[in-house]
Amino acid sequence: MNSNKLTTITNKPNGWALTPLVVFLCLYLITSLIVNDFYKVPITIAFLVASVYAVATTKGLSLNDRIFQYSSGAANKNIMIMIWIFILAGAFAQSAKAMGAIDATVNLTLTLLPDNLLLAGIFLASCFISLSIGTSVGTIVALTPVAAGIAMKTGVDLPFMTALVIGGAFFGDNLSFISDTTIAATRTQNCVMRDKFRVNFMIALPAALLVFGYYIIYGMQIETTAAVQNIEWIKVIPYIIVLGTAVAGMNVTLVLLLGIISSGIIGIIYGSFDIFGWFNAMGEGMTGMGELIIITLMAGGMLELIRFNGGIDYIIRKLTRHVKNKRGAEFSIAALVSLANFCTANNTIAIITVGPLANNIAEKYRIDKRKSASILDTFSCVIQGIIPYGAQMLIAAELTHLSPLSIIGYLYYPMVLGIVSILSILFRYPKRYS
Repeated sequence: MNSNKLTTITNKPNGWALTPLVVFLCLYLITSLIVNDFYKVPITIAFLVASVYAVATTKGLSLNDRIFQYSSGAANKNIMIMIWIFILAGAFAQSAKAMGAIDATVNLTLTLLPDNLLLAGIFLASCFISLSIGTSVGTIVALTPVAAGIAMKTGVDLPFMTALVIGGAFFGDNLSFISDTTIAATRTQNCVMRDKFRVNFMIALPAALLVFGYYIIYGMQIETTAAVQNIEWIKVIPYIIVLGTAVAGMNVTLVLLLGIISSGIIGIIYGSFDIFGWFNAMGEGMTGMGELIIITLMAGGMLELIRFNGGIDYIIRKLTRHVKNKRGAEFSIAALVSLANFCTANNTIAIITVGPLANNIAEKYRIDKRKSASILDTFSCVIQGIIPYGAQMLIAAELTHLSPLSIIGYLYYPMVLGIVSILSILFRYPKRYS
């Protein structure tokens, strides 16, 4: 087995390379819709079947080399970084829950916000935090447990409340100056970050305001169904530390470590658990992320074989064959990054994959590079925000013990952002950059 020949080679463009993704979607999504039960087919089994199919249908390599190629995708550095975050997130979430941080934070939120502004307030908080820290995953890890607690005490559907946090998280992921998607989009299009922000802001803000207005109106009927207990202020500190350090721009792994340590110290001091109880809580949280880690590894391997077999190149070739004008060129960039994101389940990787080609299309059809960068970032975030196998959806589902499919129907912000983005291309908006 020659490891040097595997990870960089891509076969000729091939539409059949995309069939593992079709197998996964048919087994998981379509079957669940047909039987009307999102829990009938475990997502791990769907990925296992699709992965076996991907390995079996890969040509030009021995079985050992196919498995090695699959494993190289699973061991991709971006996949491994996500796994470390998942492990730390599980440890923090469970230790914070065991020492009472979640209950204390929920009670504080219910006290500070009127019932009819709870939904809009959580969405706004998610937008602000993600904009400040530049990561949707970090925002979801921090806010989802709190949102789940609020859902329990207000009677709001848990999938609805979870989707609310996810939507706000993608607002910042799309706009933040320190977001990896923003950095990738601006670098591949050779434009200044603040200029790309201006274009994006004019597209994302109307979408956010529409959703925010809906949450205000819908929230008018919300009433707290459980009595708000006394607030244990000291137990809110771990979340204040996590949110404060995240907003300050600290690395998400260090943010979660500080949250774990502060939860442990406060829990021990106030008798919520002893040191061994803390260790058990962390261990329970980490092992609880096992299914999510398995899914992430299998998704990375399967998508690497799709790339290796020419699936990504096939999409790129097909979408760029019939471009004739500026509007068509912008739609081709949007479709390229959307399909690449659909196949890679990672918006940053999708932008990096098609960014150079998008740059060539922009130059050929005289598209403003600030607009092409905005299209790349916006449409990748839209797709990443609604696919059931994206990291953000998976970790939110894991933290709330929900099926990703049960959340998708409530993802209003990514859907509205997608509609506004399409309209911005059709009607040449904003005109200054079109």
